[in-house]
Amino acid sequence: MRLTAAGIAAVCAAAVLVPAGASAAPAPATETLKIETVSNRADLISDDDALVRVTLPTGAAVDDLTISLKGDGKKRDVTDAFAERPNGQIEGIVSDLRVGTNDLTARLTDGRGARLTITNHPRGGPIFSGPQLQPWRCQPTATDEQCNQEPTISWLYKSTNPLLDGLQTYDPAKPPRDVAKTTTDEGVRVPFIVRVETGYQNRDQYRIAVLWQPDQEWQRWTPQEQWNNKLFIPHGGSCGVDHEVGSAPTKDYAGTFDLGIPVVADALGDSPTVALGRGFAMLSTALSNTGHNCNVASAAESLIMAKEHLVETYGDLRYTIGSGCSGGSIAQQTIANAYPGIYQGLVVTCSYPDTLSPGLQFSDYHLLRKYFESSERLTDGKFWNPLQWAAVEGHLLPLNAVTADEGLFKQAVMPTHPCSGVTDEERYDPETNPGGVRCSIIDGSINIFGPRPESDWTPQEKQIGRGFAGSPLDNTGVQYGLEALRAGVITPAQFVDVNEKIGGLSIDVQPRPERSTADETALANAYRSGMVNTASNMGDVAIIDHRGPDPGIAHDARWAWAMRDRLTREQGHADNQVIWYGVTPLIGDPSYSKEALLAMDRWLAEVEKDERDVPLADKVVQDRPGDIHDRCTQTQGISSKDGLFLPVADPLLDDLTGGALDGLNKALNPVLDPALNLVVDPVSDVVCGLGPVSDLVKTDLATPRIMAGDNNYSDNAKCHLKPLQRTDDYGAFGLDDKQWARLQAVFPDGVCDYSKPGIGFSKTVPWLTYQSEDGSVVYGGTPMADPPISEPLAPRPGKRS
Repeated sequence: MRLTAAGIAAVCAAAVLVPAGASAAPAPATETLKIETVSNRADLISDDDALVRVTLPTGAAVDDLTISLKGDGKKRDVTDAFAERPNGQIEGIVSDLRVGTNDLTARLTDGRGARLTITNHPRGGPIFSGPQLQPWRCQPTATDEQCNQEPTISWLYKSTNPLLDGLQTYDPAKPPRDVAKTTTDEGVRVPFIVRVETGYQNRDQYRIAVLWQPDQEWQRWTPQEQWNNKLFIPHGGSCGVDHEVGSAPTKDYAGTFDLGIPVVADALGDSPTVALGRGFAMLSTALSNTGHNCNVASAAESLIMAKEHLVETYGDLRYTIGSGCSGGSIAQQTIANAYPGIYQGLVVTCSYPDTLSPGLQFSDYHLLRKYFESSERLTDGKFWNPLQWAAVEGHLLPLNAVTADEGLFKQAVMPTHPCSGVTDEERYDPETNPGGVRCSIIDGSINIFGPRPESDWTPQEKQIGRGFAGSPLDNTGVQYGLEALRAGVITPAQFVDVNEKIGGLSIDVQPRPERSTADETALANAYRSGMVNTASNMGDVAIIDHRGPDPGIAHDARWAWAMRDRLTREQGHADNQVIWYGVTPLIGDPSYSKEALLAMDRWLAEVEKDERDVPLADKVVQDRPGDIHDRCTQTQGISSKDGLFLPVADPLLDDLTGGALDGLNKALNPVLDPALNLVVDPVSDVVCGLGPVSDLVKTDLATPRIMAGDNNYSDNAKCHLKPLQRTDDYGAFGLDDKQWARLQAVFPDGVCDYSKPGIGFSKTVPWLTYQSEDGSVVYGGTPMADPPISEPLAPRPGKRS
């Protein structure tokens, strides 16, 4: 069973099963003629052409076949586009489809036939993401308002000169003399020359790169032999919303979040060269770069459009592997969950499961910073030292909160923050321009979250006559610092004071005395859309997550294990996920990027060979090679044995804290022996024999919500409330009468009950569309209909049956 989108789920894209030149298995015996689109679902086709396969009844001959296309009432013969191809299938590219529905009919001379309705969408989109973001600024060379233009071709090569890093510009008319050779994973040795196609779909840029010999032809049915029919998709980082055409990433890490650690960019940047040199095609789209676009629907849409074009132009695909750090991990894991089948393997690092889960963490940081960095906290003698801040925030140093707030939260969520493609005059201002563009990822995804109900409108919304996008941000009932209080790290006075004064955020993400309150419709839509990744649909995808400690730059290692916990909750296991942990900050080890790509390739190749009639999810788990398992690098380049996680000393963090690491570990997690002087990650039930993940999670790798009593899933965006009980654990000394009265005033409706799933929690609904047939918006999305299949036609009168 080939790992294509159609082979994984009936609703998925890019269903090309057999590499060019390979022999296909005989088609199963059938008495009916069948038509199917294999470059995409028949109702998701774009750019006026589709790869189509016709399966004949037993005993029928291709010479007896006639194929016609009808659209706009006009009918034309397209039989000449079809032939028996090297893969043994009858296939053809049907071109010049009209935008809208097209009926493709195939008939045999004996009268038997079939009809398939193909729905074609314009190259500029959209297909299912709903009305597009406005305003939108196209590239200067665009030929229309949808940013279309013909693709351009450029060339690169790898030099034999060791002083020249990466790929160099190549001129086919004047070939350089220092072109290196590469041997693909199928043993084909060729010059390391890369052809790069840069084009525009869905109003934004895509790139396709592949080894290519300029002096040889490349036909869709017979690609050049150095292509291994596999696809590698690199992703960029960060999270934001732009209103103009961006650039498709050219390596795993786009540099949108500058880590300041050269080894990270170098190590991650190595993967594209490795992939290309082994024969992979490389594809990327600007819209699946979360630093440019954090909307899961339009990101997935851009990938299915680009993959369709690649399959129709370059040839069949075996499987697709994604790769990326930070926002690149968000793109992979949210798309794999919300639109399963686009990827077959994920290589994620410095990972997050989605945008909104860490977004809640960062919104808490934003509010806590306003409290800790304000003079208000010094009233009544309530002094906070930085280690006490950290105990409430769940990290070793306040630096993590500062980095997350300044580098990620404000630019992603604040509607008044500048965004590319929007002038200062166009941007929202609550006083001078209430109808302006709100530069937030929430407003950029209004099709997903839906608008706020009129009953909640602010004066600005009333003035412009429409609601802003509903916000899923909420902190009602959150008892900040509860675990720190219980551990004796902060005093009852500090605990009451921070909860009394922290307040919340308005719809404009401005501080207010009241706690933040989510729009419950938006909250429900966040779950069902996959913007909060509940891991409901990830059983068919293989995952390798490699990572290291976070020295305060807002990429906590705990998120790998939060993802593991979610997978276990949904599947009963997380055996399709492997975690590699090492001492190099964020990425684990410089070797992991390349190793993970090669390991994922081997893993998927084993699944590909498995012809058993069992669910694909079982194959992904059961066919994982035995040497691909959890691992821990104790020192750079040296891994532990047997795939067990071991405690990892982190001298960098110890130095940063001036030796205070031991004391803070003890404060945040009394389970740990303070004599260890170790930073221990929340890994798995076998970590160091120190106990289950629930005992280990409250280390430097927690969050403000975990330090308030939340569970390890960290996907409870708005908690159910329970009555405030004085008999609950409020530390060794409890609260005095005045403190208790003040706490009651803070939480009149109760406090978070983290034993229950969050309000609005639901499984992610796969393959939602946010537009109706006429293109109007469907807020919150609706499941796509079943993929169209061909319907048999009765024999014509007078024909043999």
